[in-house]
Formats: sequence, structure tokens, C-alpha cells
Amino acid sequence: MPNHKVGFDSGIMTLSSNADDTSTCVEHPTFSIVIVNYNGGSYVQKAINSLAHQSRRDFEVILIDNASSDGSATQLDTTGLPDFELMAETENHGYARATNLAARKARGEWLVCLNPDAEAAPDWLAKIAEGQARYPTARMFASAQFDATDPAVLDGAGDAYLIFGFPWRGGFGRSSTELPGEGECFSPCGAGAVFHAATFLDHGGMDERFFCFCEDVDIGFRLRLAGHTCIFLPDAKIHHVGGGLSGRASDFAIYHGTRNRVWTYAKNMPTPLLFITLPGHVALSAYLLVRGAMIGRVRQTWRGMKDGLRGAAEMRRRGRPGRQNVPSVWQLARSMAWDPFRMSRRKIHVRMRPRRDVFNGSSESTAP
Repeated sequence: MPNHKVGFDSGIMTLSSNADDTSTCVEHPTFSIVIVNYNGGSYVQKAINSLAHQSRRDFEVILIDNASSDGSATQLDTTGLPDFELMAETENHGYARATNLAARKARGEWLVCLNPDAEAAPDWLAKIAEGQARYPTARMFASAQFDATDPAVLDGAGDAYLIFGFPWRGGFGRSSTELPGEGECFSPCGAGAVFHAATFLDHGGMDERFFCFCEDVDIGFRLRLAGHTCIFLPDAKIHHVGGGLSGRASDFAIYHGTRNRVWTYAKNMPTPLLFITLPGHVALSAYLLVRGAMIGRVRQTWRGMKDGLRGAAEMRRRGRPGRQNVPSVWQLARSMAWDPFRMSRRKIHVRMRPRRDVFNGSSESTAP
């Protein structure tokens, strides 16, 4: 069994371990893998096992547990990991704040998010590193996600964003034969997102007011406003249950997803694009409300919209500094999808990159 070290940091219990009796902690990890857990059950051990089999070993794992009551974070076998730390919280902070807490403790150059209900392919980190070498100025990357129960079905190929203010996970539920090549997507899905750690923290990390849902789209949008792009890496593969912990269509998911979608749009959309897209946003919101009534989900949809609108003005005020610094509104608009039917069919939205960008990073921002 691994050796453990237990301590307390700002009221948070931390537990560290070496992978086995012959290994040592990674002194300067390239990757800090963050797993946010809340009652993850047996999924968590499977995620840990997949990391134990990574071909690259220059990583640490930080598992932050949001006061789980099922013991899913206390009985883990971390034998195969090069470096492991458990942050045992005394309350449920939600995904956004928990990720930020772990990011502040992370020692790696890259922050890699892995959902507790996801399993990484053995060469996941290796393929991420290869992509980083091809795009040396990129600051965020997206993994290829497959349905954990059926690899022939996609769980996602990066997050897409409709210019009228509606995000979706590109390719969710579609055939894996539609997996695109390497290219640019709007932002990474949090289940397998990769961020340059210093850049992530310099831009405030995830917005903790979101609690969970759309917090990954929001930080991706803010990095876009700063001139960064997101590279989708089709060979960096994970298998994801998808909604295995919160439920894909639970009241909780519908409410937070709806409210946070409104907040993301209000907070980040530059004023010229807001004026152009607001009528479409209102029309599509009305359609979703009617659709919710037809399928028996109108209550949480309406409550999410109301709370989203109530907080929209404050969110827009808080997002003003980022919107003022966007290098090119037109380039931002080009990174978004314009066809609502693409969203309704959950089609992939990945733009192929010219090969010249692979080597010189000519369209990437070098700003932090």
C-alpha cells in the first residue's frame, strides 16, 4: 500500500501519497490532474486506475472531495500513481470553486481536469503533450470523449457555442465515426479539459457563482476574449459516463444549466455582438421554454431563466474588463456556430487549422 501523509491547510484536510514503496513524489510535474468528487461511488476508483496506467509519469493527481457521504474518496487504492493528494472538504463547494481550490495547490505547468466518472486512455497525457508541442502557444485543449458504455457513441468533441448564446457539447450522442481531425473548437469540456495553469489562474479560474454547469464554457469564453484559442485533440481520449453523478436531465442540471447559460451570455458577449444576437437569444429561449412545457420540464427551465435574468446585469458588469480587451470581435464571432440547427442536432463544430499554424502558432496569442 502507498505511504500517506496527512496534514491540514486552511481548515482543509489534505492527504498525500507516493505511488508505491519504490517511487518518489514527482518534484516538478508537467501535469496536475484535478478530480472533483461528490459521492462518486465506484466511478472514482476506475478513474484513478486509468491514471495509474498512463504511459507518461510526470504528473500529480489532486482529488478534491466535496464532503461526500458515500466513502468514495476515503477507500481509494492509489498504488499506481506517481503522486497523489486528497483534499477532503467539509462542505460541497460545487465544481467551480473546488477546481479553483485544487488549481491553487497544483504544481504542474498544465491543469488537466478529469471527471470522476471518466476513464482516460493509457496514452491520454502523452497525446496531450504531443498536441502541446504542435501548438506551443495554445493555452487550452479539449479531449475526445466517448460514451463509457458504448465506445461507438461520442460523448463530446469539445464544447461548441451558438452565437445567440447557447453552448452544447459537440457530437454528444452521435456516432464515433463523426469524430473530426485535429482543429479548433470553442472551448474544452470540463470532463477532460486542459488549461495552462498560470493562464487559468491569471484569468480568475472558474466563476464560483456558477457552482456547476457552464463554468467550463465561461472560462473558455474569457480566454477567447483574451485572444486564446482551444485545440481539439482527437487522439487524446477519455471514456465518460456523462451525467453519471448529477443526472443528464435532473431538475438540478436543468436549473443550473439554464441559469448559467444566461449568465455566460450576459457576462461575456461583446456589446456589438450582443445587439446583433439578442433577438435570436430571446426567440430561442422562448422556444426552449415551450419545449420544456411539452416534455414536463418547464418549472426548472423557467426558474433557471428567471434567476439568470435577475443576475444578468451584475454578471455583465463583472465581465466588462474582459470584454473591453477582446483583440478582434470578428475573430471571436468566427469561432462560434451560427446555425441553430447544428446545435439542435448536437453536431460537432471543429474548424480545421492550416498546417502552418501547427508549427509556428501564427494565429495563437502569446499573452498570459
